[in-house]
Amino acid sequence: MRLADVELTLSSTAGAVNILRGISLEVAAGETVGIVGPSGSGKSTLMMVTAGLERPSKGAVEVAGHDLVHLGEDALARFRRDHVGIVFQSFHLVPTMTALENVAIPLEFAGRDDAFDRAREALEQVGLGHRLTHYPGQLSGGEQQRTALARAFAVHPRLLLADEPTGNLDGGTGHHIVELMFELRQRYGTSLMLITHDMSLAEQCGRIVRIQDGRIAEDRKVAGAVKRAANA
Repeated sequence: MRLADVELTLSSTAGAVNILRGISLEVAAGETVGIVGPSGSGKSTLMMVTAGLERPSKGAVEVAGHDLVHLGEDALARFRRDHVGIVFQSFHLVPTMTALENVAIPLEFAGRDDAFDRAREALEQVGLGHRLTHYPGQLSGGEQQRTALARAFAVHPRLLLADEPTGNLDGGTGHHIVELMFELRQRYGTSLMLITHDMSLAEQCGRIVRIQDGRIAEDRKVAGAVKRAANA
């Protein structure tokens, strides 16, 4: 993926608000990048722009060979369906659907005849083969996030965007989710953009990018994470 001189300016009652101020960032295939920075620095907005959920005011956004700036809404939806997995802090599962149905949704939208078989396999990979028919309200927080991970990886995405994926979990459960996320990313060769306030979590990525006031303030490699990835 590549972002070149990306700016995002939004209107407010107090006037124009500059959220992103000339972000240029390249992430190689299979690379893991931790995005850190204080609240309000533009981290989550950067993720939204990368996913094609927010259009930049200026600049270029290319992901998986697609020029997102010039795609229409329907084309953007298809792009996300086919190439991007997204994991949020608050799970975003459909409460009236079972775990199996939640994971099968993007596969059904893609017109796959094997949607439920592939969803079942994805849930088994995250250790939830015994919870297929359970609804989100019947699952623990960790199980809900594992379901969200299964849904994100079921399409074998080129890029995974994770926004504070452990934010609603206790330390032990969060650690397990992170290990699982990196294991799946390694299995499928998926690029990862991980947004977090937890520096110890960010340092598990091969690279850390620090955002400050809508700009990249630091971009550095993490040697220990590179070794970990090589041994995975």
